[in-house]
Amino acid sequence: MTAVCLVRHGETDWNAQKKLQGKSDIPLNATGERQAKETGEYLKGSEWDVIVSSPMKRARKTADIINGFLNLPIVVMEDFRERSYGDAEGMSLPERSKRYPDKNYPNMEKAEELTDRMLAGLVKVQERFPEQKVLIVAHGAAIHALLSAISDGDTDIQNAKLVNACLSNIERIENKWRVKDYNVSSHLSES
Repeated sequence: MTAVCLVRHGETDWNAQKKLQGKSDIPLNATGERQAKETGEYLKGSEWDVIVSSPMKRARKTADIINGFLNLPIVVMEDFRERSYGDAEGMSLPERSKRYPDKNYPNMEKAEELTDRMLAGLVKVQERFPEQKVLIVAHGAAIHALLSAISDGDTDIQNAKLVNACLSNIERIENKWRVKDYNVSSHLSES
């Protein structure tokens, strides 16, 4: 059985300011680094084989901090980068609501493209690391798209707001992925 733990990156200043990040390469802030340490401390109690990370700074730094507790190989995969939000990146919710009330952001990556990219990445992970336990450090919208696809549109998952440094576990049993749990944040001192 291939098991995957999806880890959302730690907090950035833009997360704290509720600005849309997307492909903007924003680093972790001090809170995000603390969250990554708490996540690494929590994950060291389990056996893992490899860490796969998005190439973006906030995910890479989260993966590096976690790996300080695990000492695993880290593989960077483009498939797990965040969704591009086009012209809305860097805007707060009030700014986006005023400028784009229909949430149709110019130059935004389509939801279907994001889901297809994430599912393709998951297939690559399964092929490259069969029967292994894999940590994938990625992003809120990207993880959300993957969980929604795997759960066949479970409304609880679709409506979940994934917190920074949360864990979502999926497993492949009898040729089908299933969501074991999601948005786990009990390991964080402030969730």
